[in-house]
Amino acid sequence: MLAVQHQQSAPPGWLGEWVVESGVGVEVVRPDQGAAVPADLGRYDGLLVLGGRMGARDDREAPWLPAVRALIATVVSADRPFLGVCLGHQLAAVALGGAVEPGPETRSRGLVPFQPTAAGRDDRLLGGIAEGAPVLHYNSDVVTELPDGADPLAHAPDGTLQAVRLGRRAWGVQCHPEVDASIVRAWLEDDHGPASRWSPDGEPAETVRRVRDAEPRLRRHWAPLGHAFAAEVLADGTAAG
Repeated sequence: MLAVQHQQSAPPGWLGEWVVESGVGVEVVRPDQGAAVPADLGRYDGLLVLGGRMGARDDREAPWLPAVRALIATVVSADRPFLGVCLGHQLAAVALGGAVEPGPETRSRGLVPFQPTAAGRDDRLLGGIAEGAPVLHYNSDVVTELPDGADPLAHAPDGTLQAVRLGRRAWGVQCHPEVDASIVRAWLEDDHGPASRWSPDGEPAETVRRVRDAEPRLRRHWAPLGHAFAAEVLADGTAAG
C-alpha cells in the first residue's frame, strides 16, 4: 500500500500499524520533502492519503497537491482501494468533483461520537465501527458538496460530513482514527507553541489528556477500520497476482 504523508507530524499512525498487522506492507511517500507523487498505483495495491495543515486547494503552499488529486482520481476511477483521512478525504472530494469550504466553526478539535447513517451501518469498511464510538476531529475545512454517486456514511454532531463512500472501493473520513496522544500533542505544539508553555488546565493540555485517557477505547473501536481496509488491499493484490 502507498501512503501519501504531507507533513512530519501526520504519519499513518495506528492505521499503518493495523494494516501491517493484517499482512499489508506500507510504503510512505513524502512530497513535502521533494519525493515525486506517482501518476498511478503501479506496483502498489491500495492508496492511503493522510492529513495535513494545508487546505485541499492550497496548491501554492503545497505544490504537490495537484499530483495527489490526480492520483486519487485515477485510483478511484480504476476501482482500486482508496482511503482518505481528513485532508486526504477533502482532496478526494475536490478531485472527484465535490466542494470543500470552511466549517461552521473556526476549528473542530476534540473527541466526538461516530454517528453512522443507515448506509454507514451496512458499509463493509465502517460497518464494524460501533455507533457512538469516540474519534478525534481536528480540522478547519469540511466537505460541503459530495461528488456524483458518493454516499454519506456518517455525520458529526454539528451535522458536517464525518465519513463517505466515494466509489465501490473508495472511502473518505473527516475524523482521525489513526492518531494517538503523541500525534495530537505535536499538532497542538504547531498551533500553540512548546508544551512547556501550556497551563496545566489549559485547552491544549486538556485535549492531550483526554486523547491519552481514551487511547484504549480508540484502538479497540477503530482497529476494525484498518483491518477492513487491509482486506480490500489484499484482495486487490490477490486479483492482480
